[in-house]
Amino acid sequence: MPKPFTPKVITANALLEGDVIYMSATGWTRDLARADILTDEADADLRLIEAAAQTDKVVGVYLADIKDENGVPTPVHFREDFRARGPSNYAHGKQEAGKQEQF
Repeated sequence: MPKPFTPKVITANALLEGDVIYMSATGWTRDLARADILTDEADADLRLIEAAAQTDKVVGVYLADIKDENGVPTPVHFREDFRARGPSNYAHGKQEAGKQEQF
């Protein structure tokens, strides 16, 4: 029996900056809270194909498991939690104020 589909978001890295980004209803965003929560496996697969085709903007596109906490996606795995926070060596990238805009 296949494993049941759990909520996911589409994530990747921005091609030019390398920032972690997420697919939202209006395009790519650096803010996980704005990411679309995907609950239907067929829809998630189609959206993943569409996202991966944007090779002029993104690399490393994949579906990441999340918990849906009242409409706000929260990482399930340590790796995704770490990626959502941004670089760990010093404050740059999305850790700087104002870097949560749409991509």
